[in-house]
Amino acid sequence: MIPTQRVILGAGLAILLIITAASIGLDVKSRSDTAWVNHTIQVQKKISDLRVLLRRAESAARGYEIYRSQGFNDEFQAVRAEIAPALADLKRGVRDNADQVALLEGTEPLALRRIEIAAEAVRLRASNDQAGVAALQGKGEGRGLMDTVMANLDHLSAEEERLLAARSQDSRRTGIVLLGIDVAGALVILLLVVMVMRESQRTEVALKNTLLETTAANEQLEAAVAERTEHLVAAHDELRLSVNVLQSTFHSMAEAVLVIDSEGTVLLSNPAAERMLLHRTGMNLGNLRAMSEVYHGDGVTLLKPNELPSARVLRGEQFEAMEMIVRPHSGNQARHLMISGRPMRDAQGDISGAVLVYHDATISRETERQLHQSQKLDAIGKLTGGVAHDFNNMLTVISGNTETLVASLKQQPELQRVARLIDDAAERCAELIQHLLAFARKQPLQPRNVDINAAISDIAKLLRPTLGEQIQIETVLEQGPMTAHIDPSRLTNAVLNMAINARDAMPNGGKLLLETHRVVLDEAYAQANADVVAGPYVMLAVSDTGTGMPPDIQEKAFEPFFTTKEVGKGSGLGLSMVYGFVKQSGGHIKIYSEEGHGTTIKLYLPPGEGTSEVAASTAAQAEGGAETIFVVEDDPLVRNFVTAQLQSLGYKTIAAGDSRAALQLIEAGQPFDLLFTDVVIPGGMSGRELADEVAKLRPGVKVLYTSGYTDNAIVHHGKLDDGVLLLTKPYRRNQLAEMIRKALG
Repeated sequence: MIPTQRVILGAGLAILLIITAASIGLDVKSRSDTAWVNHTIQVQKKISDLRVLLRRAESAARGYEIYRSQGFNDEFQAVRAEIAPALADLKRGVRDNADQVALLEGTEPLALRRIEIAAEAVRLRASNDQAGVAALQGKGEGRGLMDTVMANLDHLSAEEERLLAARSQDSRRTGIVLLGIDVAGALVILLLVVMVMRESQRTEVALKNTLLETTAANEQLEAAVAERTEHLVAAHDELRLSVNVLQSTFHSMAEAVLVIDSEGTVLLSNPAAERMLLHRTGMNLGNLRAMSEVYHGDGVTLLKPNELPSARVLRGEQFEAMEMIVRPHSGNQARHLMISGRPMRDAQGDISGAVLVYHDATISRETERQLHQSQKLDAIGKLTGGVAHDFNNMLTVISGNTETLVASLKQQPELQRVARLIDDAAERCAELIQHLLAFARKQPLQPRNVDINAAISDIAKLLRPTLGEQIQIETVLEQGPMTAHIDPSRLTNAVLNMAINARDAMPNGGKLLLETHRVVLDEAYAQANADVVAGPYVMLAVSDTGTGMPPDIQEKAFEPFFTTKEVGKGSGLGLSMVYGFVKQSGGHIKIYSEEGHGTTIKLYLPPGEGTSEVAASTAAQAEGGAETIFVVEDDPLVRNFVTAQLQSLGYKTIAAGDSRAALQLIEAGQPFDLLFTDVVIPGGMSGRELADEVAKLRPGVKVLYTSGYTDNAIVHHGKLDDGVLLLTKPYRRNQLAEMIRKALG
């Protein structure tokens, strides 16, 4: 028997070494495949970024050609400076593909030539060289270059798409082969253990039979027993060594492996199973099923009990790379798993158990989801921000005139009620536009260093009457100075919106907790969250004990107009406004929620430098005056409304519809005390350029800007320039009066 055991052990060890080597090699290849997939996604993003830069440069040059605005020239120069580094970065990204490098090297001079042509056009326009412009346009070289460049970029992108599909297929194929090898290894381990145990049992039976055959030759029997015992000791030593090798291989596997019996009880599990699945030897999968929800790979459809991997494999099915998502009731992170299963059969062919191998694909799926979500939110933001200017112009006229109409109908209550309804609707529209601008990250922020603990304490006092007595408000504030560089008014609005959402999630009352902490988001967290920059942050957490949100609702929570409330109960813009404020401030936002246990929203805000600043107090009541206000507004409805409101406040007014007409009046000596100008106006100059030109003629001139949109000459990176006063559209009569007095003061 002993030689047979040695043959079995030797053959088993050889097979296991081969399987182990193949598993390690395939694991290395799987990691390499995943790295190439991520690399291809990054190259696609670089191609997209380069395409956007070229379009922005062309758009800015065309804007300068139409409006002669220095803002367009500045934007063109800024984008132009980014194009060459972007091309170089893209070349580094495709250096592994000779064809892509060759195509990009052919595209680079065309792109740079196109930008040089645009720069030459801008220079000729700036120097008013009409003949040069006509000659340049006559060549018609720019459009053809841009078409060729874009076609080449499309070819690059298509090739990367092909590479991504091929590499993703290779990665999946490698994963399936790796899982198959791991399953085979587990089966070989079990087979070797069974065979060795059987051989050991046979040896022991033979030994007993030998002892019972004769009692006459005790000395010979004792000698035989001693010899057999020595052989058994050696065989057990070899068996122990083999088991150690098998255990080391089994425990070092990256995939989770479960061996179960016909009742679903775990007979054997490796450390990866305990880390990944929290399943250990002795547990029953039927009992564990109640601890979590299990979904198909789409994350929406629940797996029925008879569709679970353990149920299928115990029915005799074999499968590879079955996808499912496990969401524990404990609130731990959901896992995206790829499962392979093989049934085990006894000597009669009946199913005696099964082997299940689990591969964790959570990180790769989460990276894909975050990229898709970020692209979707950016697209929505561009769309919503683009319509704000025209809407705010119209709302300025509507809200201003309805306000006047309400005041003038005091003697006609029925008509006054109708006018007030119109006024309330206009106010609601203005709020919606502001929320959309906040989500689109195009609201003009006025950040300063804010003491977060003091701000949260003040906000908590404001929330108590707003939320009602059934909501208990608590604060847990980290001690010591804690300063964030943010717009304090936007912070108040954000916390108020989150608190109202929390109140609605606690219809029977509950607790609202406001927490502050200093935190550092490390590189690992930044890699798992594509839009995060590693470093120190001030964290503000708003938690409630409400109904919570399922994962599919959490993924859509920041989208504008998405709401789970009844029709008419919510606009779906509260959290989208918070999202836009945090992103525009240079921060990060994260939702943690569990159905039936509540929700926590964490805001990671950029830290401030130095001490906090105290906001300047504003006048309690706005007043009028007798000064002369020069109004520059291209929309006639808004212009007529503003002049009428200013005259009703006692001011004298002068009005112009564009920068050219305004400058002619000023050069003719027209006196005035304050220039009140829209930022985006026709006539060859923006409002900012007009103010700069007027300042040359009349040093010390006082200026108040107005705008319904923030992509303009006085707002950069979402923040107002120092010393600039801006009245955002739409505005009310008292807001207009207050800002006029502030500008004149």
